[in-house]
Amino acid sequence: MVASQLLAAIVIAAVAGPELSPWDGEEMDWEAMEAPPSSAHWFGTDVVGRDLFVRTMEGARVSFTVAMIAVTVSLVIGIPWGAAAGLIGGRTDQLMMRIVDGIYCLPGILIVILLVVMFGRNQYLLFGALGAISWLTIARIVRGQTLRLRNAAFIEAARAMGLSTASIVRKHVIPNVIGPVVVYTTLAIPGVILAESFISFLGLGIQEPDTSWGVLVSDGTQTMESSPWLLIFPGTCLGITIWCLNTLGDRLRDHLDNRTRGSSAIVTSTSSLDDMRA
Repeated sequence: MVASQLLAAIVIAAVAGPELSPWDGEEMDWEAMEAPPSSAHWFGTDVVGRDLFVRTMEGARVSFTVAMIAVTVSLVIGIPWGAAAGLIGGRTDQLMMRIVDGIYCLPGILIVILLVVMFGRNQYLLFGALGAISWLTIARIVRGQTLRLRNAAFIEAARAMGLSTASIVRKHVIPNVIGPVVVYTTLAIPGVILAESFISFLGLGIQEPDTSWGVLVSDGTQTMESSPWLLIFPGTCLGITIWCLNTLGDRLRDHLDNRTRGSSAIVTSTSSLDDMRA
């Protein structure tokens, strides 16, 4: 509950905060350059007099947008890939998963940095690259769940009715693996936010006039001794968000495991009762 409420508060602040503040993200207050927190500037100002609260909330928007787009890309690639590999099986499954293993061997963050250096600092390239390296885990998760379902009665019935592999994946496999996918999503979002923050911290991600939590943390480290609030506020928001998402993901995973154990216990009890009756 605490994690949900904190995350909701950060999202609401990111959406409504800049609209409620009298300052604009690029507006400079020449009389309050690098000023500490006050009633006029709730989080203080940066070295050129821009309101840090507004910029932190605008950075939250960018960081959340990067995470959502990247995770969406990973789901669009990973779910069909893992489901098809698990359902088809055989050599096709082995080939598809060896491709996944081969990509796993490559350093993902370095690939993103290389793409940014080669093709320029494009935000959409950053979004897509982060999603393109984060689909591997979901592909493995979905494949494992599909292997558990491939011999189920409703899958065999669908095959007997002549449905294609694509139709079985879309109508029967994906709806039955949505639980682990939701858990993965809550755990993947903080990883993407951290990756974007790290890349922006290196100066290869989001660039001015746009901002993100990674950019703000990078700027704050340069003045952390004279103006610690420039690092404390965006760093705290980033840390709280990561903690909230990880906590929610862990609780969802525990809930899913408990539900799975409960279903297995019911099936076992039913089978034992049938044996006794027999």
